[in-house]
Amino acid sequence: MTQYLLFDDNLEAREVASTPQTAETAVPSTDTHAAAPMGAVDEDKATRMARVREPALVCTRCDLARTRNHVVFGEGNVESPLVLVGEGPGENEDATGRPFVGRAGVMLDEVLKENGMNRGHVYICNVIKCRAANFENGRLVNRPPRVEEAAACRTWLDAQLEIVRPLVIVCIGGPAASALIHPNFAITRERGIWFSNTPHAPWVMATLHPAYVLRLSGPGYEAARQRLVEDIGSARRKVIEARKQRPPTLF
Repeated sequence: MTQYLLFDDNLEAREVASTPQTAETAVPSTDTHAAAPMGAVDEDKATRMARVREPALVCTRCDLARTRNHVVFGEGNVESPLVLVGEGPGENEDATGRPFVGRAGVMLDEVLKENGMNRGHVYICNVIKCRAANFENGRLVNRPPRVEEAAACRTWLDAQLEIVRPLVIVCIGGPAASALIHPNFAITRERGIWFSNTPHAPWVMATLHPAYVLRLSGPGYEAARQRLVEDIGSARRKVIEARKQRPPTLF
């Protein structure tokens, strides 16, 4: 199977042998860009993540438990030095239990692929794990999470990041950046800027959310999509840079 190796100094295509995946690191077969994670899986990390995931799936710490279909815990490679964090699940994610599916998920997969990566190479999760929505005209409509909802869910995110211990985090959208970088993050002014003063990873930045990009059209859409591609590429290069600067025993 030909794919791009993650975090090489170049993007040459090469052959990569498949490796066994645990339930926690495996990417479901419905993801057309899925591939085996690079290298062997650390059983300790996988076991720890599974232990966190189990109670998270039945969490009732806030009222979102009343309207959710699925807890969207997260997926990907627990060994990855790169984590992508969004704000929270929408309708498609709530229906499937997977982060970033639907049209926004397709775009994220495309952007990863353009940078030589796929979901099997990164870990993906959200600040909150249940869909925030209100009943309007007989149906659930997405809304921003409330402060108390995000606070109730923060334990799960902190645990995930502590287990993965990434070198680089990319916040997908302003709300995720406000949670992980600093409050009232201004995505239009601070997108693509590297922050090194957070407790979650040595390097953190924010990029545009695919859902935002999809709401644009014409030149605005093309420009925003290119920024998203460039930011994910910058994150990949930052991992390469950070890995060269730190002793191998730290990985």
